[in-house]
Amino acid sequence: MITRILQSELRTAATQYPVVTLTGPRQSGKTTLCRQTFPHKPYLSLEAHDVRQRALEDPRALLADLPEGAILDEIQHTPDLPSYLQGIVDDDPTPGRFILTGSQHFGLTAAMSQSLAGRTAVLHLLPCSHPEVRAFESPPDQLSETLWTGGYPRIHDRAIPAQRWLADYVTTYVQRDVRQLLQVGDLQAFTTFVRLCAGRTGQVLNLSALANDAGITHNTARSWLSVLEASFLVFRLAPWRRNIKKQLTKAPKLHFLDTGLACHLLGIRTAAELWLHPLRGAIFESWVVSEVYKSFTHRGMTPPLFYFRDHKGLEIDLVVEPGDRVELVECKSGTTIASDAFRSLERVNGLLSHTQQWPQVTCTLVYGGPERQQRSNALVLPWHRIDEL
Repeated sequence: MITRILQSELRTAATQYPVVTLTGPRQSGKTTLCRQTFPHKPYLSLEAHDVRQRALEDPRALLADLPEGAILDEIQHTPDLPSYLQGIVDDDPTPGRFILTGSQHFGLTAAMSQSLAGRTAVLHLLPCSHPEVRAFESPPDQLSETLWTGGYPRIHDRAIPAQRWLADYVTTYVQRDVRQLLQVGDLQAFTTFVRLCAGRTGQVLNLSALANDAGITHNTARSWLSVLEASFLVFRLAPWRRNIKKQLTKAPKLHFLDTGLACHLLGIRTAAELWLHPLRGAIFESWVVSEVYKSFTHRGMTPPLFYFRDHKGLEIDLVVEPGDRVELVECKSGTTIASDAFRSLERVNGLLSHTQQWPQVTCTLVYGGPERQQRSNALVLPWHRIDEL
């Protein structure tokens, strides 16, 4: 198994807090990362029925058997256990005693905020970023194959055909876990909703239209989407509206965190199909945005990411605002650069130059071609060097 970028942050957090909580989607590699990073710690999986029952029925005895701490995997199955951990780490706040993992961010956040506030660092492990995928033995080397395969580590580590693994993933985890969390009775309606979300990746979210297309109420759509976010399958990219005197879009954009999963839900069965698919550009945009999102998340940072769009259609796919500078990023899946590719970057850069609020504004065009170029108006970055962004 490869070394994950988050590992150094995980080690650091374990020297500062008595508890470290690692969350992320199912099969993102949380258990493997924790056991690699802390090989000498006892390991208990709370997904195992007997361990879970003991944790539910006699949590004090379970924790008493772990005086030096442990890795407690899938902690969301025992939501009361963090409250018992609170007293233990208050009595002995030695850093790094307990490492908790969980797959449902929604429930875990509530448990951590109530019981372990100030006592735990919370980190998120997402599917592999492109630099991590390249570390596997036989990574995809073409753009369409990279987007279509996605970043779930088991696909690459065990050379499992992506479509087979993703089909099992949707059935086993998305439909089972998310439906259980939502207590959804109508599997067909929920599956339709998830597929419709995949069809809107990289697009401004219209929740009412999504609800109508799925045949559910607006409130149901809002609830279901929130749980997809809490399960680390999608995220909403907020609009950027910093002191620019224009009528700007207020709705967020929807992005899937893994383009392989989005392709599977859209029925794209080969990488060649993706190259001809009408949503290729939107899927590429989601891939670029999710790569930048992961680059911050896997370093323990909150991603300062937005997009820009005004009522006349002027749009920038990604606005990165780390501190007092701004980076404008456009995404083009084509292998050649059209003459008008920089138009939006130039116009928004011009708007920002009049505000005099940001001392540094940079422009980057990420595209599906092979060459890195420095133009007078922007850096042109090939997709396979996305880590430079």
